[in-house]
Amino acid sequence: MASISFFFLFLSLSSFTALSLKKQSNITIGSSLTPNKNSSWLSPSGLYAFGFYKKANGYAIGIFLAGIPQKTVVWTANRDDPPISSEVTLVFSSSIGLLLRGASNSVVISASQTASLASMSDSGNFMIYNSDNEVIWQSFDHPTDTLLQTQRLEAGSTLFSSVSENDHSTGIFRLAMQNDGNLVQYPIGFGNPEDAYYATRTDGSGDNVTLNLRPDGLLYLLNSTGFNIMNLTSGGFSMRYIYLMRIDIDGIFRLYSNNLSNNGNWSVLWASGYDKCNPKGLCGFNSYCILNDQEPDCECLPGFGFVIEGNWSAGCQRNFVANSCKNDDSDEMTSDIRIHELANTRWDDDPYSVISISIKEDCEKACLEDCNCDAAFFKDSQCRKQRLPLRYGRRDQSESNSALIKVGTSLTITSPTNRSVDDPIEKKGGNKIGKSMLIVSISIIAFGLVILAISGVAMHKYHSRAYERISNNQHIGLSEEITLRPFTYLEIEKMTDDFKEEIGRGSFGIVYKGVVTSTGLEKLVAVKKLDGMLDQGEREFQTEVKVIGKTHHKNLVRLLGYCNEGSNRLLVYEYMSNKSLAHVLFSSFENRPCFAERVDIARKIAKGILYLHEECEAQIIHCDIKPENILMDEYNNPKISDFGLAKLLKPGQANTNTVIRGTRGYVAPEWHRKLPVTVKADVYSFGIMLLEIASCRRNVDHSLQENECVLVDWVYNCFEAGEIQKLVSGDEEVDMKQMDRMIKIGLWCTLDEPSLRPSMKKVLLMLEGTVDIPIPPSPTSFISCI
Repeated sequence: MASISFFFLFLSLSSFTALSLKKQSNITIGSSLTPNKNSSWLSPSGLYAFGFYKKANGYAIGIFLAGIPQKTVVWTANRDDPPISSEVTLVFSSSIGLLLRGASNSVVISASQTASLASMSDSGNFMIYNSDNEVIWQSFDHPTDTLLQTQRLEAGSTLFSSVSENDHSTGIFRLAMQNDGNLVQYPIGFGNPEDAYYATRTDGSGDNVTLNLRPDGLLYLLNSTGFNIMNLTSGGFSMRYIYLMRIDIDGIFRLYSNNLSNNGNWSVLWASGYDKCNPKGLCGFNSYCILNDQEPDCECLPGFGFVIEGNWSAGCQRNFVANSCKNDDSDEMTSDIRIHELANTRWDDDPYSVISISIKEDCEKACLEDCNCDAAFFKDSQCRKQRLPLRYGRRDQSESNSALIKVGTSLTITSPTNRSVDDPIEKKGGNKIGKSMLIVSISIIAFGLVILAISGVAMHKYHSRAYERISNNQHIGLSEEITLRPFTYLEIEKMTDDFKEEIGRGSFGIVYKGVVTSTGLEKLVAVKKLDGMLDQGEREFQTEVKVIGKTHHKNLVRLLGYCNEGSNRLLVYEYMSNKSLAHVLFSSFENRPCFAERVDIARKIAKGILYLHEECEAQIIHCDIKPENILMDEYNNPKISDFGLAKLLKPGQANTNTVIRGTRGYVAPEWHRKLPVTVKADVYSFGIMLLEIASCRRNVDHSLQENECVLVDWVYNCFEAGEIQKLVSGDEEVDMKQMDRMIKIGLWCTLDEPSLRPSMKKVLLMLEGTVDIPIPPSPTSFISCI
């Protein structure tokens, strides 16, 4: 069966190659190009071109897609040469190949035999022929960072990333098709197995294994017998598109598609990875990678600075003088050496000493007392001492390793003109002068602290009396600063008819319907009676209410007033007449919004969460995003409720024994792991809710069969199989392109690793269709049907 499949595959490739060979331009001996005039040789359709393209303040020679607005470079000749001036001419010579004539003659392409003809084909391959019409040189045999359709990466060959999008010189990553059959990615300069950050693990699968790109987008490994070892992509994509595979400047290789009618924009169909901190070497020695909104950033170790500002791969160096760690006249450690901890980081582990230690503090002490120790990694009761440089560092919230970095607090290296510690003047009496200055400085600081303490006591007495006067004047301070109305408890009882009509109940308390009369008009309100309030005084409560009261957004339920009397804490909100989003989505099919309306609802909710995360006075993490907490007004406009209560409640309120806040099914994985919770927890919850909005079903439905019970798992399976139409209920009319967009966003938002989830700002941009959405990896579900 494999032989038959390969036979048909060979026929299809042969027919495509034959077709592309027919579609080629003929370039005769003596033909020439110049940067400013007649700068390239086009393929017959004008899709590809060979010739000059801009590089820095000059030009480079290569192959690029000329038939789209974005002239995508796919091959470069002599890529590490400096830019070429405009005063040159590229000549096709029979004896040499391609010769660059100018201030100094240089060979661009050297042909092994006498050349008689060259061509630029519509497949993107530039070829040189001899007099027998045999190919004696072709660009497909010398790839740089890109593979085109029908092109292959031979065994023993390597693709190298570029320096940047505009500089196609050799970058810092490589993709090697090894002779052992394994396709591996390494940082340049390193080739040991432990340096690899991606591998197909196909070593031993046969001789002369090649990486191939089929015309329909299938990227696969083939051995010399014609056996298909592995499919990296699914293939079977539209033949109307063009495809290319490239190892990008960030070290990840991706499969791209372009339909040639989308303004030249490329879409990512597949990637070797989605964690942009995964490529080793992105951050150089003594630095580590962190993800900010899915984009990588490099930070230096404490006490270190970048060797070359803006060049991450160059790494970091100490910004303090690393002098002896012992005093000159004793065996005691100097006072200017200390340990700085980097928690939740992962590093290349190459210890020179490993000792068993039960607590982290003992590991710190062991490193401080060892002059050879520059850092120590503490994990699982082991202290692993390291020397510099540290490499392959990255922030990893799932990593419990503590990196203990030895730093100095003494002389700082700021410029070459600074006096070094080897200066004879400093050696003669520097230590004594330093100690004297230290004693004087401490004395001055201590005197200042005493004065501050005396002043603080006096100010406290004054403000205590003033605060008593303010407290007796019922909330004057709060009312002056924000437009919230203070209510007495008796007023609250009257407006709710003694808390007669309950309209909602949740972990934060009970909500009652009320009526407020103002200037003869009655207005419906919702009164939330808070449970589990912090044991705090009036001033603290007012401070928190000020923060909530200053939040104004059309997609947040508005806070109108409050009651702060004795132990009673109540909040008065605007009344929402159309219940919750949960009721709208799951309770009534007849009143369910159409798909376009649901997309609009999702966008508005995203805008509200973005406001809480980035735009209001104090950042608020909601901690309980779910359809029940999205209320609908009379115009079916969604508004987020309970957005400020996380600031007012006890840390243990509405929590389980694992200190998880939120609602089962919407809780982000980091809650389960007791890791620090950031705004990405809300992104996770929004992602679950977005999938519910798209499919109009609960995130867990025990009435369904097991493979459909958990929504996020079922959605991913349908997406991976190309069957997202299964997510559409009944005969509903759905924009499948927009449905695909919502599903991909939801899957990105529900990834296990918080740093891989997009920010709400990016989520909104993706929902609005202004940015492309790459194919999401498989999420990890933390819920089951059991």
